[in-house]
Amino acid sequence: MQVKRFFAADMRIAMKMIRDELGADAVITGNRRVAGGVELTAVLDYPMEPVAAKQPNAALEAELRKTQARIASAHAEVSAPPRSAAGQDRQLSPEKPAVAAAPVQNSSFDSSRAVEAMQSELQGLRELIEVQLGSIAWGHEQSRRPQQAGLWRRLQRIGLPAELSRALLEKVSTVSEPRQAWRMVLAYLAQSIKVTKVEPLDEGGVIALVGPAGAGKTTTLAKLAARYVLKHGPQSIALASMDNYRIGAQEQLKTLGRILDVPVLQIDPTQPLSQSLESVARKRLILIDTAGLPANDPMMRVQLQALAERGIRAKNYLVLPATSQSQVLKATWHHYRPCGLAGCILTKLDEAGSLGDVLGLTISQHLPIAYLADGPRIPDDLHLPRSHQLVSRAVSLQTEENPSEETMADMFAGLYNGSSRKAG
Repeated sequence: MQVKRFFAADMRIAMKMIRDELGADAVITGNRRVAGGVELTAVLDYPMEPVAAKQPNAALEAELRKTQARIASAHAEVSAPPRSAAGQDRQLSPEKPAVAAAPVQNSSFDSSRAVEAMQSELQGLRELIEVQLGSIAWGHEQSRRPQQAGLWRRLQRIGLPAELSRALLEKVSTVSEPRQAWRMVLAYLAQSIKVTKVEPLDEGGVIALVGPAGAGKTTTLAKLAARYVLKHGPQSIALASMDNYRIGAQEQLKTLGRILDVPVLQIDPTQPLSQSLESVARKRLILIDTAGLPANDPMMRVQLQALAERGIRAKNYLVLPATSQSQVLKATWHHYRPCGLAGCILTKLDEAGSLGDVLGLTISQHLPIAYLADGPRIPDDLHLPRSHQLVSRAVSLQTEENPSEETMADMFAGLYNGSSRKAG
């Protein structure tokens, strides 16, 4: 019998280490959380002896009941609100208050640590079960529906989120011919991508670009301004900036204004936006550049509140770099949603290794795509979106190799986890 411990950052990595070193026949006999991750104890050639029927052990059952009662009592003590000082004074003896209080504090501390230890172990067990369920679910998918499993792999090569992939594959579950099924999946994907029906520049009004630092807001605004001036002239457009923080941001916009011969305003986010734009209110189009502030910065909320002012009716477009990962994109959308989003502009498409994450976000949040930016040239590298062209581009960027079995199992584990949370 071979016993070995494995340390890893999370349960999935630890399980992979066990499979790689000990094989699929290894038995996990213990798990616990440690500093920096988890520790699993695995055994190879574990003696699985048949369990003989045993007579009930009254003493053991009594001890088990006592332990369960202690756990319930500890949980109640941790969850119960602290008693008032007056009530404690009435119960404690005035002669030895410190001696009476000390055991209570120690008991509460020990109970709290016991509850935390149990919660940590339960979380570890849950992660372990999710990993195993993911492996089982992926194995069943391959054996029962090999064609669907192949489509799963192809969608993962594009980088699409698991939930979106499942929704697309459900629509072609009855199609038996693989090539036709793949073409239909891509067609449904293109239908799921929303694009603006009318170009925002042609509609005019107040257009603000919001998004994190480094997303390409100022460069995109320059492309939009140049595109408009080339089409309509400089008389009916004005530029404005709310970025009072980034070094050189104001000078960059003023330089653009001089080149295009259009006025440039500096806006104070703490003042009503209608008041700040009063001098250029007659312009057909006003483009506003904003500061990419951290989500916890108080001025971030002030800026978003100014953009949400009803009197202005600003159309706020979220600038999303296609190079960002899924969690970053979701956090960005969540932070800027309060100002009201008319759509999004995808930037840095020329630097992206995959479009799956950014397309997944726009589809899941029903966010129309207004423009695509794929280079530094002004205004040449700014384009109107076409959903089928985006899908073709996403397919052209797909990875050459199929995802590993561990990757597919982890994805199915994530699907199971998400479904269980929704059900709960």
